[in-house]
Amino acid sequence: MEWRELDLGNCSVAATLNLVGERWTLLILREVFAGLHRFDEIADHLGISRRLLTERLRQLADAGLLERRSYQEAGQRSRQEYHLTPRAHDLQWVLAALLQYGDTHLGDTAGAPVLLRHSGCGGHVHVELHCSCGHDVAGSEVEPTLGPGAVRVSP
Repeated sequence: MEWRELDLGNCSVAATLNLVGERWTLLILREVFAGLHRFDEIADHLGISRRLLTERLRQLADAGLLERRSYQEAGQRSRQEYHLTPRAHDLQWVLAALLQYGDTHLGDTAGAPVLLRHSGCGGHVHVELHCSCGHDVAGSEVEPTLGPGAVRVSP
C-alpha cells in the first residue's frame, strides 16, 4: 500500500489538531504551563474575550487536558482554577518544539523572549529528534512509513 492509498480517517496528526489545533487552545495551554491558573489571569494576559476563553477552557477540561479545581477567596464566591493533567503534560514537548521553531526562524534578533529550563538541574531544554537506535535525526532524514493501524482507502 502506498501513502496515497492510506485512509486518513484515523490519522494521529489530524486527531491531535482536532484537539489542540485552534490558535487560542495552544496559547491557553501555554499560559497554564507558565503558571497562570485562574480565569481572570489567563484572560488578562492573553487579551482573549471572556466568552471565547470560557468555551476553550470547557473544551480543554472535557478533553481531559485541564482539571478544574475550586478555590474561594475571603468574602468571594467559589471559582475555578485550571490545572494541567498528565495528558496535557504530554503536550509540553509540542509547545517546546513550536517555541524552538519560532526562536530559530521567526524570532527577534535580540534573542529568545522565553527560555525553557529543566527544574531539576537548570539545564536548557530543547527538542531533538532521535531514532530508536539513538542517532540524532535531521528533519530531512525522517520518512513516514505505514504502521500497523494503516487502513487502505475503500474503493
